Amino acid sequence: MAPRGTQARVTAPPSYRTIRQWREDERPRERLLRYGAAVLSDAELLAILIGSGTHGFSAVDVARELLRRFGTLTELSARDVSELRAIRGMGPVRAVVVAAAFELARRLQAEPFTLRKSIRSPEDVARLYIPRLRGARTESFHVLLLNAAHHVIREVRISEGTLTASLVHPREVFRLAITESAAAIIALHNHPSGNTEPSPEDIALTRQLVQAGAVVDIPLLDHIIIAGETYVSLRERGLM
Repeated sequence: MAPRGTQARVTAPPSYRTIRQWREDERPRERLLRYGAAVLSDAELLAILIGSGTHGFSAVDVARELLRRFGTLTELSARDVSELRAIRGMGPVRAVVVAAAFELARRLQAEPFTLRKSIRSPEDVARLYIPRLRGARTESFHVLLLNAAHHVIREVRISEGTLTASLVHPREVFRLAITESAAAIIALHNHPSGNTEPSPEDIALTRQLVQAGAVVDIPLLDHIIIAGETYVSLRERGLM
């Protein structure tokens, strides 16, 4: 009990640091300003909406608790304001902001399918995915599954985390393509080093995907490497 005439102090856990004490390249807002929203995790994006934390908990901690309590973003989006407010650090203002953001997302998803932009060139891929991959710190390999109108019906991350993350097996790629009834695919991966030059492994994998696509009649249209703000198309390089 605190002595009479004084107010008990609430102290944070010893390991706690506010977001302002984080390195600048770790802070969600600074990362968004530098790299764009697409590189942030679900918790980081929620933390920006929440704005600030509470005693002993940063905004990122509050966001992580929301995701831990309610599961996926989809499940979280279905919660009403009173349920959001039950989480420590989520007052009425923050709960309303988060609920409004999810409602905007729902309305955006309701737009007609015909408004989706088609992928017709490497520039289209670069325009859509450079904002997502330019700030990535690890290498990852993605497959864009396209329908006959060249709309992206699904984007799948096959592997992530190592310098050999682009070394995937064609079976993994085309199992997905067949399951989704894709008409064609585009391979996409990033080089965190900023080097746009395709490695011998990149070239070998591209040729394997071309051959496998010919067997199942789902062509590989291109293999795009994103490196910072630039990209390279292996089709344009004549490596397919």
